Amino acid sequence: MSTLPQQLAAADKWLHREFVAVGLAIVVLFASGCATPVGVSRLKEQAVQRQLNANVLSTGEPSAYSTQILERTALSQRFQSEPEVVIAELNSGLGKPDERERLFALSELCFAYAGESGSRSYYMASAAYAYAFLFPPNPANAPGEYDPRLCMAIDLYNRGIALGLATKDGKKVDLSTRQFSLPFGSLALSANPNGYNYAGYHLTNFVSLADMKVRGLRNTYRIAGIGAALSAKVEPSPGNPASRWILPSAKVPMTAFVRFDDPRRAMSDGRLHGTVELYDEDWTEKIQVGAYSVPLESDPSAALAYRLEGSPVWDFELAGFRRGDFPFLGTSIAGDISGLFMLHPYHPNMIPVVLVHGTASSPARWAEMGNELLGDPAIASRYQLWFFVYNSGNPIALSAMRLRKSLQAARKDIDPEGKDPALNDMVVIGHSQGGLMAKMTVVDSGNRFWENITKVPFDKAQLDHDTRDLLARAWFVKPLPFVKEVIFIATPHRGSFLASNPLVKFGNKFINLPGGLAKSAVQIAKLREPSMLGTPFTIPTALDNMDASNPFLKTLAALPIAKGVHAHSIIAVKGTGPVEEGNDGVVEYKSAHIEGVESELVVRSGHSTQATPETIEEVRRILYEHAGIH
Repeated sequence: MSTLPQQLAAADKWLHREFVAVGLAIVVLFASGCATPVGVSRLKEQAVQRQLNANVLSTGEPSAYSTQILERTALSQRFQSEPEVVIAELNSGLGKPDERERLFALSELCFAYAGESGSRSYYMASAAYAYAFLFPPNPANAPGEYDPRLCMAIDLYNRGIALGLATKDGKKVDLSTRQFSLPFGSLALSANPNGYNYAGYHLTNFVSLADMKVRGLRNTYRIAGIGAALSAKVEPSPGNPASRWILPSAKVPMTAFVRFDDPRRAMSDGRLHGTVELYDEDWTEKIQVGAYSVPLESDPSAALAYRLEGSPVWDFELAGFRRGDFPFLGTSIAGDISGLFMLHPYHPNMIPVVLVHGTASSPARWAEMGNELLGDPAIASRYQLWFFVYNSGNPIALSAMRLRKSLQAARKDIDPEGKDPALNDMVVIGHSQGGLMAKMTVVDSGNRFWENITKVPFDKAQLDHDTRDLLARAWFVKPLPFVKEVIFIATPHRGSFLASNPLVKFGNKFINLPGGLAKSAVQIAKLREPSMLGTPFTIPTALDNMDASNPFLKTLAALPIAKGVHAHSIIAVKGTGPVEEGNDGVVEYKSAHIEGVESELVVRSGHSTQATPETIEEVRRILYEHAGIH
């Protein structure tokens, strides 16, 4: 038993320790600004938004909704060391009042673990849990439209199936039948045994678009919804005449969706079945999942940029200008029926918009406009984009002849019975020289082009069969009855002042015209000699045709646009001076301005105005009006 002095000494030590502890607490309290153990502090607005929207997809860490479940079940620390065990334990607790919260947490935690482990099975499990969360049998248990987890779960599902179905190297998406081992059992995935088709064409090489960064376009359009946005390669069908209008490198946007059969029950009995479905965004905007109607995910900008990545179309521009027979993508476009191609395989009941590029250019220069049009659901669901590529140094009459012939042939190939009314409502848009070619689809020339060459009547001219046929199609032009609207963009109707520039004329020497024209030139020259029409005949280049003094150009400018055709002008003028005295660096306003159009818009821009927002918005307005979109 301790003595009184010992007891007093012990009490003194205890009091000393308590005073020290209290003193330290006071120091800490003052050092922290008198903060209490529980309280609040203010965050900046950006920090608030980051905290509210943080989830495994945006930060790599589970959201507050998932960490709450881990904390409530005392599994937070354990998840760091034994994620598979924790996921299994959370799954075993399904069926309790907090089932909806558990399903979301399981989806996010499976995705987090898949990201660390690289397990495609856990990505598929993430998608299955998200599916069960989004589409419960009883709609009353579904997340509300204002629940932030709704969009998070859709994104988890979309990324889950894209990554879960990825090939081992991660470069492609495998949509074949197979088995997965999941945390709660197994997944038997079924796919179409005959593969997948788009507008009658077989699809291969599926690639996810979700992780692609788009460059070179002002806007990146994404249609939010469910499913994995993919790009797929189109395989032309042997023996199908319509296949020749599809480029060998054609790729189309598709959306993959995995439909799970009663995933909630499968999480209890361990046997889950899913079916891979593939949808064409042009035809299907929404799908039905039980009682739920859900929009489909699509990524039109990434699909377009992916198609243009490394495309040989970029190499065509200068070479196609200089060489009259330069092949495009391995196929010569010097023949009668060539040069036209469709961005996507033909779809019935969608109006073709034919885009014709200018001199020393290519269809790639329509990328900005194509992105804006395809990113607009109202336009993308009503129109299909076709492009015409041509050797832009060739005589304009020759290039325009091929454009008309291609359009006629394409209609016959894709709609031989003439059942599609949309093909009779075509829109042709031409930039610069392409605008002159567009005009030649909607005019009746009679024999006026021929009379510029000779006074000898065409039916009495001494010409061989091939030359007569060529000239009849190139110089005796009738309006195409199915072209109902034309848009001229920076078009030199009365010529370009650059065409008469000595340096430009010198550049004519480097343009090689098609070899097949030489024989025709000799025969035409013989007809011209007795007609006393001036200088000897030579085959003109496109630059010659765009000289203001050129008889061909003067004749084309004087031809009226056919009745019933709606025509519009978009004219570029640089600077801020008077429009009537201005130019775009290539074409003067007074050359681009013509009477008889329904609308004319002047855009303060250089000659390549087809990529400017004002020009694109005017095209959008005209297409809305053409399709009756209000």
